[in-house]
Amino acid sequence: MRISRSTSHGARAALLGTLLLVAVACTSSRASDPIDGLAGDTPSVTTVPVPPIPTAPEPVVPTPVPSPSPSSAVAAVPAPSASPLPDGVHRPEWLHTRPLEIGPDGWALPQDTPAELVDRRIPTIDLLPPPPDDDFVASVQEVPADVVARSTWTEECPVGLDELRYVTVSFWGFDDRHHTGELIVNASWAEELVDVFRQLHAIRYPIEEMRIVSAAELEGPPTGDGNDTTAFVCRPVRGSSSWSQHAYGLAVDINPFVNPYQRGERILPELAGAYLDRDHVRPGMLAEGHVAVEAFDALGWGWGGRWNSLIDWMHFSANGR
Repeated sequence: MRISRSTSHGARAALLGTLLLVAVACTSSRASDPIDGLAGDTPSVTTVPVPPIPTAPEPVVPTPVPSPSPSSAVAAVPAPSASPLPDGVHRPEWLHTRPLEIGPDGWALPQDTPAELVDRRIPTIDLLPPPPDDDFVASVQEVPADVVARSTWTEECPVGLDELRYVTVSFWGFDDRHHTGELIVNASWAEELVDVFRQLHAIRYPIEEMRIVSAAELEGPPTGDGNDTTAFVCRPVRGSSSWSQHAYGLAVDINPFVNPYQRGERILPELAGAYLDRDHVRPGMLAEGHVAVEAFDALGWGWGGRWNSLIDWMHFSANGR
């Protein structure tokens, strides 16, 4: 509506009052319109206090734990308090960390023996709790599932798990301490092999380590510096496709680094050349008349130290091969 300038003051005031009443009426009508989402007059609002949102705690970041090396399949047991290591007994930091060059024939190439290993005396890392005292302790049982899982056994192996036994024995280390070793052996010879290690323990024949060989270790790059006394390893004869006696649990290798294998220019372990001189007698070496040789002779087992086409001073087997 347009208001003319000629309208009188009183008339204009009356007209404005009428317009004001119309505006109020329109406003009241729109407040009740459901299109605006309101039902009648705006309700009074009660303020409800909202509790504070709790602050999430800082995430816990676990401390990194180094993975065990391939040569250490089970967690190491903390060493008990003991006297200091004998003179000359130490563990080179580089041990098991230097893969060797592979020759054209697929074999790792022998190298000169590092000075630290010419007279090898390395302390044992305890993977199993050491015996409580100086007495010889042994056990024989079926191979536990967790031991199978960290071994080289598969269903393709030539021997079933029911034909194998898990053996633990006490042994004397190069560190002049008692330790507990583990072997998987053929069930038919388990008790006899325990007796062999009982005799070695009695004379304190030093052994560096005695543990189960893992598949990762068997298939990994060679470092040529291993010295694990072991029995069952599911593998063929070296350089052949036929099964080794180790694959049946019918062979034992003792201190292989100080009692190496030699065939022509080939040496296993590849860094053990210093131990081909058998006249230079050092701890852990085997020879005719040694308690270990005589103990296996009593079982009717053969010794690789007597072979002709090759020589394998570490190796004892049920069939002599």
